[in-house]
Amino acid sequence: MTLAVCRSVTVAYGRGDARVEALSAVDFEVEQGESVALLGRSGSGKTTLLHVLGGLVGPTSGDVLWQGEPLSSLDAAARGALRAHGLAYVFQGGNLFPHLTALENVAFATLVNGQAEAALAPSALLELVGLARKADHLPGELSGGEAQRVAIARALAQAPLLLLCDEPTGHLDSDTGERTLDLIEALQREFGFALVVATHDVDIAARLPRHVELHDGHVVQQEAAA
Repeated sequence: MTLAVCRSVTVAYGRGDARVEALSAVDFEVEQGESVALLGRSGSGKTTLLHVLGGLVGPTSGDVLWQGEPLSSLDAAARGALRAHGLAYVFQGGNLFPHLTALENVAFATLVNGQAEAALAPSALLELVGLARKADHLPGELSGGEAQRVAIARALAQAPLLLLCDEPTGHLDSDTGERTLDLIEALQREFGFALVVATHDVDIAARLPRHVELHDGHVVQQEAAA
């Protein structure tokens, strides 16, 4: 089943000579359960494409479909519900609430999703990512890798069909980054969500079965890994 589709999507900012296209006529789709690497250097359009897929940014032209339904047909509340129930993000650096403990950060996402729909309780999600003993720690008391694991647990609390990861290892050392990717891939096998990882690192991209390379807002190559 196709989860998300971009059809000739352009995202532009500014007008006239100041107009800049973050994405230019991009065609892209994500199937249920698949893993995709968005590869490209900074400014290539990776983050913008993630934001378009998640309904955070609307296209200047073109269409974005979620399970066959145009996002343009949804009002702000419906797009918010989509992000709460169908999509989840893991940002570079975790993007945790600094005043909430690790457990409270995960619980917040569970409340947004609805406790009745949560596959696992917040404490169980923290245990799943190996941080049960850090439940009462604030983000500032966690290492970079630990904060990213909390962010992963928080994303899982939304029971996503599609997990969007924006440079999830970009601020981590190589060993911690490898362990973080190991965790994400193991959780994908367990829960079956589709995975899109934006990265500039060819070694990280090589771990995923499908590659989509962007350059200056254009898709320049799409291929399956050998």
